[in-house]
Amino acid sequence: MNPQLLFWVPAVLRMSLMLLGALVLWFMFGPVVGLGAGVLGACLMIIVQLHYLYRLSRWLDNPDSEKLPDGWGAWTDIFSRLYRLRRDDEKNRTELVEWLARFRQAMSLLPDGVVIMDDVLFLEWCNPAAERHLGLKNSRDKGMRVTNLIRSPDFMDYIILGRYEHPLTLTLRERKLFVQIIPFENRRQILVTHDVTESERIEMMRRDFIANASHELRTPLTVINGFLEIASSQANLDPPTRAAHLKLMTEQGHRMQNLVEDMLTLTRLESIDYPLRPERVAIGSLLDQILEEAKALSAGRHTITVEADGPDVRGSTDELRSAFGNLVSNAVRYTPDGGSITLSWRMGKNGPQFAVRDTGIGIQAEHIHRLTERFYRVDKSRSRETQGTGLGLAIVKHVLLRHDAVLSIESKPEQGSTFIVTFPMSAVAPDAAALSGDTLATA
Repeated sequence: MNPQLLFWVPAVLRMSLMLLGALVLWFMFGPVVGLGAGVLGACLMIIVQLHYLYRLSRWLDNPDSEKLPDGWGAWTDIFSRLYRLRRDDEKNRTELVEWLARFRQAMSLLPDGVVIMDDVLFLEWCNPAAERHLGLKNSRDKGMRVTNLIRSPDFMDYIILGRYEHPLTLTLRERKLFVQIIPFENRRQILVTHDVTESERIEMMRRDFIANASHELRTPLTVINGFLEIASSQANLDPPTRAAHLKLMTEQGHRMQNLVEDMLTLTRLESIDYPLRPERVAIGSLLDQILEEAKALSAGRHTITVEADGPDVRGSTDELRSAFGNLVSNAVRYTPDGGSITLSWRMGKNGPQFAVRDTGIGIQAEHIHRLTERFYRVDKSRSRETQGTGLGLAIVKHVLLRHDAVLSIESKPEQGSTFIVTFPMSAVAPDAAALSGDTLATA
């Protein structure tokens, strides 16, 4: 049935009954009583309507579906409709609050910064990434103009020009950011920030790596090609000269081979296609092998001592041999003749530790934090003399990362260096027996 009929039919019936009663009283008791009864009935109806209007007005001041008043007559239908509308509104409001909470949670997890502003750039909301990138604080800066919060002439020019189709490259708070404003709706704008600091650093490292690798390969190739040209143009070289040329070419060839092998090793260590396959590493046997290699490299020029009093660990034997071997070979190369080198393996407070101590030339403090960078050399001329590739400590760094181990370096110029590798307790092999603390070998 039509809702308007549901409203008007009861009202007409009540008015008709009131008039009929007034007419009956008119004929029975005279016009005065009839009119009085009619007026009284009309007043009562008006008072009832005013009463429900008052209750409706009070409810509108604090609209709560649980406190919606009951009605009589046509008011029953009115209050029923209001109740349904209020319940629908509360349901929609709840869904909106939940959606807004999910939206803010999702925006909070984004690595990119998101700032919501009105049409005159007043801050309405920002996520944690935007707080880190731009130095904002949502609880503190809400309602403030963004141009007053981001003090950058380049950002101001970007706002004034209004060329939002292209991002702005902005250096702020020691970060390099891509910033772009995206208008949406009629009175809202989104400021998006993307931190490219790390990608720029990686790109710079890639360029440096290519340049350094090219430089390292160019020197031996130049030597080899030069001697080949001499050999091809001068067929009657005397045997001593030919032997010297072949010796130098062989040395440079080995140098290139070592460099390429180290580069391939680094690539493999960084690749997700070669996950670590842990095995039980027999540290005693491993140290014996490293000792023999160190003695061969030293050729009797140093005193090398190995001390072991620690457990076996779980890891990659080949990778740990490479890491430990690089630390020991560096100690041999940078320790003058007659110096001493001590290798130790023991259980420390935080886990097993491998240490290499030497009495070599030492390292100045400003160089220590950069030693694990690829091709970084403290003294380039001396590094050429020692035939190092410049990748040894970078390999050590990546091997230790794969084993959750940490490298620490202690060094003073002309007083020697100590390289300490600390493994976590979780790396200890199950039921590992501690090795003897006796000195294993002395060379």
